Amino acid sequence: MINEILLPNLGEGIDSVEVSDVFVSPGKTIKVDDIILVLESEKASMEIPAE
Repeated sequence: MINEILLPNLGEGIDSVEVSDVFVSPGKTIKVDDIILVLESEKASMEIPAE
């Protein structure tokens, strides 16, 4: 199953990011506020929670 992940505004001047960690796997149950991945840019890293 493919699900779309909508990202928040990453900040001014950030045009691209890399996914550095993924905390979910097929079949895993995810709750609101669970961290699902970590994004990294040249300026910072950002944990992305489930909504």
